[in-house]
Amino acid sequence: GNVFVDQSGPMLHAEFNLMYEVVQKLKHDNSVRAVLFKSEVKGIFCAGADLKERAQMSNTEVGHFVSRLRTLMSNIAALPMPTIAAVDGYALGGGLELALACDIRIAANSAKMGLIETTRGLLPGAGGSQRLPRVVGLGMAKELIFTGRQIDGEQAFSIGLVNHVVPQNDMGDAAYRKALDLAKEILPQAPIAVRMAKESMNKGMQVDITSGMAIEHMCYTRVIPTKDRLEGMAAFIEKRLPRFTGE
Repeated sequence: GNVFVDQSGPMLHAEFNLMYEVVQKLKHDNSVRAVLFKSEVKGIFCAGADLKERAQMSNTEVGHFVSRLRTLMSNIAALPMPTIAAVDGYALGGGLELALACDIRIAANSAKMGLIETTRGLLPGAGGSQRLPRVVGLGMAKELIFTGRQIDGEQAFSIGLVNHVVPQNDMGDAAYRKALDLAKEILPQAPIAVRMAKESMNKGMQVDITSGMAIEHMCYTRVIPTKDRLEGMAAFIEKRLPRFTGE
């Protein structure tokens, strides 16, 4: 089923450690078919790192913390199941980097997103300078990072930063509701096939297309011996919905 990961406000050491543990557990949980990242705080998805806490750190401690944050985002990006970020409010700095680490992003039209690090004498350090260009293109990524600009959900959708934009509701959870609907579309599909499709696309995007075809072949061969593949064919022949078990 779905797993919901809540992160809001500044990302402190305690919150970081908790999320790191959760992601490590999800990595090996074959029963999870989709992961949703959302916030329980109205108007905020994730406000990034706590700069007040960081101001008390030494240069060495700052470097270590950012390195661990980068590892966390990479671990989220490497989760085998689909991940969806439901951005119902502010996603700034590390908050947007968290959303960028997910496979799919959904935003409310009132959400505010931005890699604002240059306005604080920094640059994105948890994958933002690498993932944003891959999502919106190099030129647009440079403009957003150089200026530290914040954009709303409509603007984010227009440049391809988010997959969907929805009008915010009175509860402040419109993006989450849309994300939940999308997750419900994913859940009935064959989980091994979905995971292999994700691996094929993610790894294929890092290489030339000939190498990518080889990766696709490798992933496809891992699906052939599954019971789910036989169930899919049987359901088609018998004109019924398939009952995939992840085997």
